[in-house]
Amino acid sequence: MGLVGVQENGKGEMALSLGNKSKYKRMDSELSDDFDDEASNHYNELERKKSIRKYVLACAIFASLNNVLLGYDVGVMSGAIIFIQEDLKISEVQEEVLVGILSIISLLGSLAGGRTSDIIGRKWTIAFAAVIFQIGAAIMTFAPSFQILMIGRVLAGVGIGFGVMIAPVYIAEISPTVDRGSLTSFPEIFINLGILLGYVSNYAFSGLSVHINWRVMLAVGILPSVFIGFALFIIPESPRWLVMQNRVEDARSVLLKTNENEKDVDERLSEIVAAAGMSNGEKNEEKAVWRELRSPSPPLRRMLITGFGIQCFQQITGIDATVYYSPEIFREAGIENNSKLLAATVAVGVTKTAFILIATFLVDRVGRKPLLYVSTIGMMVCLLTLSLTLGFLGHGQLGIALAVLCVCGNVAFFSVGMGPICWILTSEIFPLRLRAQASALGAVGNRVCSGLVAMSFLSLSRTITVGGTFLLFALLSALSVLFAYKCVPETKGKSLEQIELLFDNHNEWQGSEVEMGDSEHLVQKA
Repeated sequence: MGLVGVQENGKGEMALSLGNKSKYKRMDSELSDDFDDEASNHYNELERKKSIRKYVLACAIFASLNNVLLGYDVGVMSGAIIFIQEDLKISEVQEEVLVGILSIISLLGSLAGGRTSDIIGRKWTIAFAAVIFQIGAAIMTFAPSFQILMIGRVLAGVGIGFGVMIAPVYIAEISPTVDRGSLTSFPEIFINLGILLGYVSNYAFSGLSVHINWRVMLAVGILPSVFIGFALFIIPESPRWLVMQNRVEDARSVLLKTNENEKDVDERLSEIVAAAGMSNGEKNEEKAVWRELRSPSPPLRRMLITGFGIQCFQQITGIDATVYYSPEIFREAGIENNSKLLAATVAVGVTKTAFILIATFLVDRVGRKPLLYVSTIGMMVCLLTLSLTLGFLGHGQLGIALAVLCVCGNVAFFSVGMGPICWILTSEIFPLRLRAQASALGAVGNRVCSGLVAMSFLSLSRTITVGGTFLLFALLSALSVLFAYKCVPETKGKSLEQIELLFDNHNEWQGSEVEMGDSEHLVQKA
């Protein structure tokens, strides 16, 4: 019996052992299934985030296409004006007016753009801008006289005004907080790309006959606006504009497409609704927008000083003079051949485009203010050195080399800070109910200053010399450093609604702003 018992015990142990093995296999199988499900969910979530990033990136690119038109016009006119002057026999004053009128007239588009985008939406304002520019560009291409050329230039300016104003507003309103700075710098990237294309177009078509070459240069500018038609089938309307139209569910759908974390969508939507003044029935009680802008509260006044001021400083430091009249600057330094002049401008375009890409990488990592400090101080040094070079070194090889280096350095420092951050800040700092009109006001200041610089550069250069003119720009750049220190808050990592609250407490802003030492750290890091 004992033996049988042992046997039975043995069998029982074997049975138990076999049973445990079976149980372990089932547990392993369940753990494996759970792991596979978790891995699958994680993979799907990563794919969803990648898809959203690509979609938001595509929206930012398509919204920025109008800015290629502005950049192309700036770049191409610097070379085309040489041949227009020869073909149509225009005077120096007419040359200044032709170059600068686009910036002045574009303020009409910028002023109308805010109200237009509030009525028809951000998306369709982008399309409207492209149509107006195409008409103007076509008229310029076939213009038989200076007068007809000016009509096309005026229409193109209005279209550019619409496009320059609406692109950063639209991108800021659809972008996730973490990527907003880099995405909102896209319009500036595309302006620089347009400038480079304009320079390349000048060099490529300069060999054609004088009657044809400048017309081909201007006609090529129509092409970017054609792609905007395709963009309308891809980009959504701004969720913040949809909320202002009481289309809250449509806004939620757009936020789901543009935010990686679904849990944040409802929270973000609530912030937008509250900011729009709809949550407490405030919308109908708000003062008229323009009346509020004319009689601003202290926080709004600080926003207007920051937004309007930085737009003006972007232009009065002479960037458009450097870009529009770079052939004149290089001729003053000693380069006489037209082909060599245009080849030197291509180097300027390549530099400007390369450094705006660097800014896009850095703006959400190191912040707005450190880049502004590096940019404005660097511009001041380059402009001062260019002034001294043109004033004292004459037409030798050293003078030419230094002039090209200083112009390239100036556009590089501009592109790494002042260029993109100006538009980023303007699209970030204003309350939702005022954002379009206040951004339009800033764009008006930008375009007026741009036009005044472009229309006075040649006359001013004849009066105080080219070197003296750039000394003036260097002094204005020094003022822009002080402006950045006193009037610009750090907005990195904050939602649009949080930035609005930042201006309510000026003392807190001053206490938490980035100091000059941060820019020194950035330079050492670079």
